[in-house]
Amino acid sequence: MIRFNRLSWLWGVLLASSASTVLAHGEERPEITIKAQQLSDGLYVLFGQGGNIGLSVGDDGVYIIDDQYAPLTEKINHAIDKITEQPVKFVINTHWHGDHTGGNENFGKAGATIIAHDNVRERMSSDQVMAFFGREVPASPKDALPVITFSNELSLHLNGDDMRVYHVAKAHTDGDAIIYFAKDNVLHMGDTYFNIGYPFIDTDSGGSIDGYIAALEKGLELSDDKTQIIPGHGPMATRKEMALYVAMLKELRHNVAELKGEGKSLEETIAAKPSEKFDAKNGQAFIKPDQIVTFIYNSL
Repeated sequence: MIRFNRLSWLWGVLLASSASTVLAHGEERPEITIKAQQLSDGLYVLFGQGGNIGLSVGDDGVYIIDDQYAPLTEKINHAIDKITEQPVKFVINTHWHGDHTGGNENFGKAGATIIAHDNVRERMSSDQVMAFFGREVPASPKDALPVITFSNELSLHLNGDDMRVYHVAKAHTDGDAIIYFAKDNVLHMGDTYFNIGYPFIDTDSGGSIDGYIAALEKGLELSDDKTQIIPGHGPMATRKEMALYVAMLKELRHNVAELKGEGKSLEETIAAKPSEKFDAKNGQAFIKPDQIVTFIYNSL
């Protein structure tokens, strides 16, 4: 079932060829496969390249949480077609980064309603600078923009579940949302949880270590030992695993804050290796030890 314009897809290929390398929170693979994992009768998670996609299927239609890159829309639709032939009616973005919103234009042109926090629409509507990647991100086309936005909380009552969307301020960015499915006990954390190692805290987009920790604590508050947790990147997780992640970040924040409080410069703080205890487990993937220390130092 083809749900988007072929020209848009070709345009997306050209754009992604330069953008995907720097925006993907993991290694780029030449052949991407979209894999679906069922979480309940109507809920799934789709793994591909870019942010993990939440998928709800039921009598009220189909909606997804995030949509990865534009060139993957056809593969995402193909994966959905294996589950249902219904078109995607809603897209909820967890934040504005291109590995989570790259398919917005395709789905928007196909008739899906895009939903996100106020700051997501604001950032996507104007040119942005991502200094960490050394690049400028042009404003998104109209069809890619969220048409329904919220400030604090939002609820969707679809497919027999109550989906609660919560804004978590100044975490990964200034427009992050985490989504909880009350009946199915599934929590989508977006990029406020990287289950692959140290997180990317986009300080250029309003992110901060304190907000990031607060977002994770909100997730712990919403969840229990049976909650299935969808991280922004990496495999499915448990509440226990996320709690250990929060504890790690709190200790790392304390170490960096102590050095900064002593008057140490960023370079001196990095040289002191405040993350050394956690580097073997968390510093081998996307974000390296000196980078997480820099994020924390600059956001304190």
